Amino acid sequence: MALHWKLVIDAADPHRQAVFWAEALGYVVEDNSTLIERLLGYGAISEDLLTEFEGRRAWRDLVAVRHPDDPFDAETGTGLGRRILFQRVPEPKTVKNRLHLDLHGAPGEREAEVRRLEALGATLVRHVKEPGGEWSVLTDPEGNEFCVQ
Repeated sequence: MALHWKLVIDAADPHRQAVFWAEALGYVVEDNSTLIERLLGYGAISEDLLTEFEGRRAWRDLVAVRHPDDPFDAETGTGLGRRILFQRVPEPKTVKNRLHLDLHGAPGEREAEVRRLEALGATLVRHVKEPGGEWSVLTDPEGNEFCVQ
């Protein structure tokens, strides 16, 4: 049996990161507002755990994006497939990532994809051309490295 998993990324502003990566990957930002309203109604959580995001209540320190074709739990809004969870942490990013995403666009479209990602808030760091291939290294709005091939 395969394990279920999600990628968790530390962030200073999880909601900004979620918007960037949802746009970058064609994912959707999870809507947990139904669960949040239910938990508020039970008195199980307090308002200090929440924020308003895209016109609805959301967790202040956590937000995930999910693949639009994957299943999700309608009662909680939680994806049941490919997901990235952004969690608020107090410390800033200080060193190179030990893990990064490689994005693969259509053949011959790498430069256009880099321009699209820059328009979303990414920063181009460098282009790499080696005997084994060619790719671009970028950073997301919080400085996390990723590659576009």
